[in-house]
Amino acid sequence: MLVGFVFFCFKANNKGADNMSQAWWKQSVIYQIYPRSFMDSNGDGIGDLQGIISKLDYLKNLGIDVIWLSPVYKSPNDDNGYDISDYQDIMDEFGTLADWEQLLHEVHNRGMKLIMDLVVNHSSDEHAWFVESRQSKGNPYRDYYIWREGKDGKEPNNWASNFGGSAWEYDEQTGEYFLHLFSKKQPDLNWENERLRQEVYDMMTWWLEKGIDGFRMDVINFISKVDGLPDDEPKPGQKYASGSKYYRNGPRIHEYFQEMNEKVLRKYDVMTVGEMPGVKPEHAELYTDPSRNELNMVFQFEHMGLDNGPNGKWDLKPLDLADLKWSLSRWQYALEHKGWNSLYFNNHDQPRVVSRFGNDREYREKSAKMLGTLLHMMKGTPYVYQGEELGMTNVKFDSIEEYRDIETLNMYKEYQEKGVSEESIMESIYAKGRDNARTPMQWDDSEYAGFTTGTPWIAVNPNYKQINAKQVIEDPKSVYHYYRKLIELRKQYDVIVHGRYKLIEDTHPSVYAYTRQLHEQTLVVICNFYEEECEFTLPENIHYDRLELLLSNEDNVRGDIQSFTLNPYEARIYLLK
Repeated sequence: MLVGFVFFCFKANNKGADNMSQAWWKQSVIYQIYPRSFMDSNGDGIGDLQGIISKLDYLKNLGIDVIWLSPVYKSPNDDNGYDISDYQDIMDEFGTLADWEQLLHEVHNRGMKLIMDLVVNHSSDEHAWFVESRQSKGNPYRDYYIWREGKDGKEPNNWASNFGGSAWEYDEQTGEYFLHLFSKKQPDLNWENERLRQEVYDMMTWWLEKGIDGFRMDVINFISKVDGLPDDEPKPGQKYASGSKYYRNGPRIHEYFQEMNEKVLRKYDVMTVGEMPGVKPEHAELYTDPSRNELNMVFQFEHMGLDNGPNGKWDLKPLDLADLKWSLSRWQYALEHKGWNSLYFNNHDQPRVVSRFGNDREYREKSAKMLGTLLHMMKGTPYVYQGEELGMTNVKFDSIEEYRDIETLNMYKEYQEKGVSEESIMESIYAKGRDNARTPMQWDDSEYAGFTTGTPWIAVNPNYKQINAKQVIEDPKSVYHYYRKLIELRKQYDVIVHGRYKLIEDTHPSVYAYTRQLHEQTLVVICNFYEEECEFTLPENIHYDRLELLLSNEDNVRGDIQSFTLNPYEARIYLLK
């Protein structure tokens, strides 16, 4: 759903910090599957559950421990499954509940775990609860959603939807407005209603009893709204205001998480991670402190907004490496003793990182490996988004007609009405559109990249002939095999899982370097972030008796570790003893 926030539930226990330090999810690598685009088994052009089953050995061979499955529930697909009409059934396009049960069985048979995506800030307007809710003001389900009378012939407040326009939709039948922080087909659930909360907890329990290993929860820190839903101050020239300060990390959010833990999560061996737009380190420390019995992990998006201009994600600006160092480091330091970080650059809401922060042309493979190195060696649980391990890139469709994402289509219409040039609009879509991550997985060089025998629901990236799984598996120097080595290292060295993080060379204009330290072992990670050679000198206060080069994206690395030249996008991982 929204440009990247999540809440997960994984298997872990809530018996305190000592047990939590050895929790399985800290040592795991998680792979996100976007089902619609992963693998189609029946030729209808849409990925499905049987398609996923057919590729489980591929994920096992990559070294994946946990699969996060984006929504596969019943949905009218206004927002590609993030508008759920039945939380306890499977979308026809994806298969049946029996197919899903087979998937869970096959995942567990391979020693992997399955995490379900869950969206409980809002439902679809076609959910039975909302169908009842809009019947009358006296309906028993009326208060499952947030209804308000208008003010002076206008909306109840001036909040903007995250997908553009007003966050309110007028309903003729009862003469009131309902709140939708996303699409008007995604009405917000009213978490103030105790009956609604219990329905959600019962549904979560139903899935956990089936044997799943957790939930990923979408924009979960939006569920508590400030009383009165006050107006916000719009930016100059804007009709609607963000309103986010009145629904992000709201007044009852900790109460809801602790209640969820007491009524559901603590009864199972589960881990929780929350997708949380706008969360800050001080919030995350509270959410993830084991003694508070709330969450185990959060997804934060601070680092994913560093290339946004003053007017948001579509306002493009280059990433400043100094900003990235500051952002990632402050999260590493903030959760060093309490809580846990989620490590990611890619997901279904983000453009491909090799196109965004790397070089997807002459240095595509090297920069993809460098970015993987930078992320996977940090303290936290790494997430791999489908195709990331291939070095898949952004796509540039010729026409807006080829795009499918509701956020992108709404933006295109809005910017056209404002008089923004077609060229400028498309440049922003090419850089930041969510469909960059949603083109079909590139399995081989056959028609439609081996994704389907039919016509895909969204076009395949034309570069699939050069970038595909078959090709990279056969190439021992590929991005795929480099990711396998990164994943193997995490399983071999405790320092990668538990070591303390420390930024070094914080002022170097081209290099992101840091150490991880645990007992007598020190890991040194050195990454040249750009396409020019640069000099690097290891600080004198880093001492060692011997060193070992664990991994590099360069062949034949030689020279003194104390001072050397880094090639374009070069990455090195040393173990010092």
